[in-house]
Amino acid sequence: MMDPRGIIRPARRPPGWTAPGPQPAGPQGLAELEPAPDEDLCYLSGDWRLFQKIRGHRWSLDDLVTAWVATRGLDPHTVRRALDLGCGLGSVLLMVAWRLPEAEVTGIEAQADRAAMGRRSIAFNGVAARCRIVDGDLRHNTPAGPFELVTGTPPYFPRGTGTESDKPHAAPARFEHHGGVEDYLAVAGDRVASTGRIAICSSARERDRVDAAVRALGLGHRERWAIVPRAGKDPLVIVDVMTRTGAPEPECHEIVVRDRDGRWTPEFQRVRGDLGMPAMPPRP
Repeated sequence: MMDPRGIIRPARRPPGWTAPGPQPAGPQGLAELEPAPDEDLCYLSGDWRLFQKIRGHRWSLDDLVTAWVATRGLDPHTVRRALDLGCGLGSVLLMVAWRLPEAEVTGIEAQADRAAMGRRSIAFNGVAARCRIVDGDLRHNTPAGPFELVTGTPPYFPRGTGTESDKPHAAPARFEHHGGVEDYLAVAGDRVASTGRIAICSSARERDRVDAAVRALGLGHRERWAIVPRAGKDPLVIVDVMTRTGAPEPECHEIVVRDRDGRWTPEFQRVRGDLGMPAMPPRP
């Protein structure tokens, strides 16, 4: 529905579907926990919400699959510390926190206004006691480890390789204003625990850069997940899983989001279901 303060997105859910997981704390009578005129308050995992700009960088499929791959197979009661590099609005951070309810989750973000918006989402969902966002460039200001899980969705393109958007937040989200995948992996490799896991999302076109960085840093390359937007198309992004040591060649997997008729595949339905989202689209 439209609201003079912004847009509060209504729930669009299949009949009979109930959101799993804890309830958010909500606005708590605080004006800063209501959407501003240029913002919307959208659903994320379960009934948790996220503030984002109506026009500007918004959370996306990349964040969803990163959070799913990162937390896949982890015991939700044993991960104590997680780190999200370049956390932006906090979408991956919050999905990880939703899936790992006993973890303290820290994000670092170079754009102060995005970090501030992420903190509002943390407060709205009632998890400020265990989630925080640190201001700063991840190459210089990342908190000390060890972390059992490190995630990141770096910008996909070096500067000068395309036309940068003039929309707020969009250009640094796509172009490497604050470091590329090599920087993310270097910081992650330094902060991850000896038995921990790194999950980094990158453009499928940048896979050679990922491979070279993994080799240069001496990381173990455990898994590679190719994300295909529709059956018959090329992969759009990849999510790589690394450890401090281990095999140099990853085990390869694929997630096809939609079949040739445009329907969500069973694999993608599982991703959504595991992260507290309806596995079937709402009825028209």
